[in-house]
Amino acid sequence: MIDSLPQHCRTGLDGKTRRRLRQIAHHLDPVVSIGDQGMSEGLIGETNRALADHELIKVRINALAREDRNALGTGLADACNAAVVQRIGKVIVLFRANPEPDPKLSNLTRFS
Repeated sequence: MIDSLPQHCRTGLDGKTRRRLRQIAHHLDPVVSIGDQGMSEGLIGETNRALADHELIKVRINALAREDRNALGTGLADACNAAVVQRIGKVIVLFRANPEPDPKLSNLTRFS
């Protein structure tokens, strides 16, 4: 699946790739949740593990203010070296390509 993505899409996402990733992520449930205490090393570690396993994940951010949600989402993406595919309300979609994905766990392999 990763090999089908152009090299420039593995780091920066173009519109066509972003649209395809949003289609796959539509049916996913959030696997990581950011609570009132914000980001921690444990949260970043769990997000890195989820991205390594699934490549494409949803994250729920339980902050009240939109600016706080945007800052937490961008900060988490930067800390995990992931791309933000989409933001809707309190949910963001993150993508990070895995060079050797497990076909049983990777959302890209399972749903494309």
